[in-house]
Amino acid sequence: MDFDLPQDLLDLLAELDTFIEQVIRPLEAEDDNIRFFDHRREDARTNWEDQGLPTEEWEQLLHKVKRLADQAGFYRYPFPTEFGGRNGTNLGMAVIREHLARKGLGLHNDLQNEHSIVGNNVGLLLMIAYGTEEQKAEWIDDLAEGRRGFAFGITEPNHGSDATHMETTAVRDGDEWVINGEKTWNTGIHKAQYDMIMARTSGKAGDGDGITAFLVPTKNEGFEVLEYLWTFNMPTDHAHIRLTDVRVPASAVFGGEGRGLQVVQHFFNENRIRQAASSLGAAQFCIDEAVKYATERKPFGKALATNQGIQFPLVELQTQCEMLRALIHKTAWMMDKYGAFSQSDKVSMCNYWANRLCCDAADRAMQVHGGMGYSRHKPFEHIYRHHRRYRITEGAEEIQMRRVAGYLFGFMNQRAPKGVHAD
Repeated sequence: MDFDLPQDLLDLLAELDTFIEQVIRPLEAEDDNIRFFDHRREDARTNWEDQGLPTEEWEQLLHKVKRLADQAGFYRYPFPTEFGGRNGTNLGMAVIREHLARKGLGLHNDLQNEHSIVGNNVGLLLMIAYGTEEQKAEWIDDLAEGRRGFAFGITEPNHGSDATHMETTAVRDGDEWVINGEKTWNTGIHKAQYDMIMARTSGKAGDGDGITAFLVPTKNEGFEVLEYLWTFNMPTDHAHIRLTDVRVPASAVFGGEGRGLQVVQHFFNENRIRQAASSLGAAQFCIDEAVKYATERKPFGKALATNQGIQFPLVELQTQCEMLRALIHKTAWMMDKYGAFSQSDKVSMCNYWANRLCCDAADRAMQVHGGMGYSRHKPFEHIYRHHRRYRITEGAEEIQMRRVAGYLFGFMNQRAPKGVHAD
C-alpha cells in the first residue's frame, strides 16, 4: 500500500504556496487589510449598525481574492474541465483544505465564511448535476464567476437535524407553486438573489420523499427576512426567514419534484470530508504554534518545552492528528475509487472527530500561550469559536455518531440515498 501523495497534487500545493506568497500576502499588507485578521478582526469584519452583517469592504476583498485565484487557475480545481476546472478529486480537496488551514488565518483561506482560493462551490456542483438545461444555461456561468448565487433554506425553527419533518409546504396552483413556511440559519441570504427552499409537496412528516427544492427569488412578494442570528463568531449572515404565499413558476423546481432532500444529500459526504480536513489543518496549526512558543518561552529560566505538563497534552493531540490524517486520506481515496457514498461511516468518523480535535487543540494552544493565548492578539480564540460551530452544524457530532452506529450495528447500508447517483 502506497501512502505517498500523487506528484501532481504535491506540485499543485507548491503552486498554491507560491501564489499565496507572491499575490495574497502582499494584498493582505495593502490598505490595512491585515485588520481583518489581527486583534481587530471581528470588529473590522462586522457592521454592528446593520444587524451584525459582514462589512462591504470585507466581502469585496474576499471577492477580489477569489477572482485572482480564478485567473491563476486554482479556484475551480474541483469543477469539471468543461467548466474551467481540473476534475479535482476528494483526496485532492482534502489535502488542499488541510494544507491551507494549517497556514492559519489569512486571505488565502478563511474558514469562518468558507472562503478559499480553492473553491467549494456547492451551488455550482449541484447545478451541474441536477439543473435543467434551461437552468444550467441561466446559472452556470454566473455561479462560476461569482456574479450571483443562491442560499440554502433547509433548517426550520422547529426542526434541525431531522429535515424530513418539514413544516414548509408548497402547493401547486396551475402553472405556479405557492410556498408557505419558515427557515432559519439561512446562510448568505443578505446577498443571495435566490434561496433554494426545501418544501414538502407530498407525503407525510418523516418521509424522505415528497420534499421538493425550489429556486425562489428573494425579492418575491411574501419573502421576508425576520432577523439575522448573532453568533459566537461574528459577523453573521445567518437569517431567519418567512415565506407567506410566495409564488414561483413550475420552472423553479430544482432536481425534480419530490427529490429535494436527495439533491442536497448528493454532496453531503464530499462536503463533510473536506470540512473534516479543514478542521484537521486548523488543529495542526494550533499545535504547531504551541510547540513553537513552548520552545521559545522561558519562565523560571528554562523553556516551557522541557516540562512534561506541556509536552504530554501536545503529544496526545499530535498523535490524534496523525491518526486522523491517515483516516481522512484513506476515506477520500476510497470515495474517489468506489463512490462518494461508499464510505459514509468513515466520513462521519472523520467529521465529528476532526471538529472535536480542533476545539481541543485551540484550547490547549490558549493554555500554553497563557494570557496572550486568551487574547485576540493570537488566533486561537477565533479558531475555537468558529470550529465549535461545526460540532453542531453540517450534521451535529451526535448525528455523525448515530450514522456510524447505524453501519456498525447493521441498521444502515453503504449506498447512495434513493435517487442520488452513487458517484
